[in-house]
Amino acid sequence: MTAEEYWNHNVHYHPVVLDAVPDGCRAALDVGCGDGLLAAGLATRAESVTGVDRSAEMIRQARKRDTENVTFLEGDYLDGAGLEEEGYDFVSAVAVIHHAPFDDAIDRLVGLLAPGGRLVVVGLAHDHTLLDRVISGCGVPASLLTALRRGGKRGPADMPMEDPIMTWGEVRQSTAHRLPGRRYRRRLLWRYTLVWDKPE
Repeated sequence: MTAEEYWNHNVHYHPVVLDAVPDGCRAALDVGCGDGLLAAGLATRAESVTGVDRSAEMIRQARKRDTENVTFLEGDYLDGAGLEEEGYDFVSAVAVIHHAPFDDAIDRLVGLLAPGGRLVVVGLAHDHTLLDRVISGCGVPASLLTALRRGGKRGPADMPMEDPIMTWGEVRQSTAHRLPGRRYRRRLLWRYTLVWDKPE
């Protein structure tokens, strides 16, 4: 299965995540892996991949994928879920961290990342300023046109969803403080991307 099997605002940014995987990546972790679509992509870039999700239904769907070097675990990454501390050269989290207290989520992702490893987050925030609303409004035609080209906006059934509580400015400020040197970019389709390399 490939990223072409369906499209939505999260899948739209999977190529950003995949392009950020460092050469020679030994072990990758996809937090909140859902049905395993991104984990399957990561399996082409890393020697081994672990996907973790607290939804039993998502893990059931993920395990249908025929990908030899991917292991899927049911559990909450915040509580351990059998994950190895500092055990992953690459950690991704797409539309995940707003489901938990932000600082706790960031700290846990950093703890799972090996020294010298790379963290990539695709996250959500909500509008607070007029500029926020203008940028979000610009995303509407882009979303409609892209969905039209890609066969509509779809996703796995029973995917858990939650609205973000932090604003774009709060996310920007918090990550600048907690992850010095991170590369943060607000994206058009109501997402931001964050890339951070953990010091050796």
